[in-house]
Amino acid sequence: MADGPDDSAPSTNVAGEQPVREDADTKAEVTVHDEGTQLERTIGLTGGLAIGIGTMIGAGIFVFPGLAVAEAGPAAALSFGIGAAIAMLVALPTSELATAMPRSGGGYFFISRCLDTGFGAIVGLGLWLGLVFASAFYLVGLGEYVAAVLAELGLGLGVDPGVIGLLFGIGLTAISVTGTENTAKIQNAVVIVLLVILTGFLTLGSLDAVGVVGQQSPPETFFARGYAPVLSTAALVFTSYLGFAQVATVAGEIKEPSRNLSRAMVGSVLLVGLFYVLTIFVATSVVTTETLEAAGETAVVEVARELAGLPGAVLILVGGLLATFSSANASILSSSRTVFALSRDALLPRRAGTINLKYGTPHVALALAGGPILVLTATGQVRLLAEVASFLHLVMYGLMCVALVALRRRSPAWYDPSFVTPGYPVVPIAGAVASFVLIGFMQPESIAVGTAIMIVAYSWYRYYAADIDLRGAF
Repeated sequence: MADGPDDSAPSTNVAGEQPVREDADTKAEVTVHDEGTQLERTIGLTGGLAIGIGTMIGAGIFVFPGLAVAEAGPAAALSFGIGAAIAMLVALPTSELATAMPRSGGGYFFISRCLDTGFGAIVGLGLWLGLVFASAFYLVGLGEYVAAVLAELGLGLGVDPGVIGLLFGIGLTAISVTGTENTAKIQNAVVIVLLVILTGFLTLGSLDAVGVVGQQSPPETFFARGYAPVLSTAALVFTSYLGFAQVATVAGEIKEPSRNLSRAMVGSVLLVGLFYVLTIFVATSVVTTETLEAAGETAVVEVARELAGLPGAVLILVGGLLATFSSANASILSSSRTVFALSRDALLPRRAGTINLKYGTPHVALALAGGPILVLTATGQVRLLAEVASFLHLVMYGLMCVALVALRRRSPAWYDPSFVTPGYPVVPIAGAVASFVLIGFMQPESIAVGTAIMIVAYSWYRYYAADIDLRGAF
């Protein structure tokens, strides 16, 4: 691969990408790569928000409350708040990088161009596998919620939740092959219904918590489990905030990226963070922490049952089903686009970037994402899957913040973002430090698995692509 021009040289495109144009046959905006391969820009602002919100809003509300409260008690609300703050410190620098380099691959693309190809390989392969772990985590939760809905309706079929998750994983991968627009339409519809359900649930729950309706319960001690668990719980639940960066991984398919990318990322973090904190507040106000802890992954269902009986439980179960569905759907899409970006840069075999001529989607990349996801889903290890995904993403987030600082210091002529990070350089430096520090509060086994993946990723780079230099390859 030939090196690109020097950073100081002006350029009208990014990494061989021609300016966004309209395809003469389809009348759709497309991203054209250097070999003529096209990805259609079919995702608007609503679709970008749906990817971010739909990915993030699942685990934080429908899987984590019981696990988080078991560790930190009512202070789990603060854990989610800390997670949102760190996510925002990273979302702002990421928005700047994304509007300057609107290409599929997100964090991998930014880091490989701004820092070093070796770092890019670690992050790119780690992001691919991190999204695989996250997708498997969401599919496990999805299977649990489908089984719970059927059980509440008296339709228990005796099917293992893991099998249900596997079937949904196969189906979502197949849908993604038929076109990004199909995936986006499903995501939009699911997220709208989900937000309606959650808004009703949180409104009723908040009124109950302050004693306007129902019977007010005496408040529990906020730091009942101590102060240290607040940070370890923040590390656990940070998986809930992975969605904003997934918007950047499909940047090559976002319409009007200079406007829509930053709005989708920052907007999704703000909205989802608010929902998370409110959910923990409502949950710990309506039922006891012991009840939430005993309920585990479906703790929020017990809150809904307390508020509105069986109808409330069934409705929130449907919400949980939709949330985990949307999270898995967006993660599978994003994972495949990371594989696509790696193959375009020859860090994976070129065949992985092959585009399906009928649907215009990277079908080989989708298979490379979907296959490992199904294997991990079968393990059913909820906590490990969640923390490994968080570990790999936190490494990427920290390096993206470092990449922004490095890029600003070089100030190449081509760098012209439409969104500028407020509070520079404090915000990216704080984002990098917070991301790396949070890793230290994870479970040792999660850190070990994540570190092993990074070592394997770097070893692959040294074996397969050590002679490739992507820095400044524009």
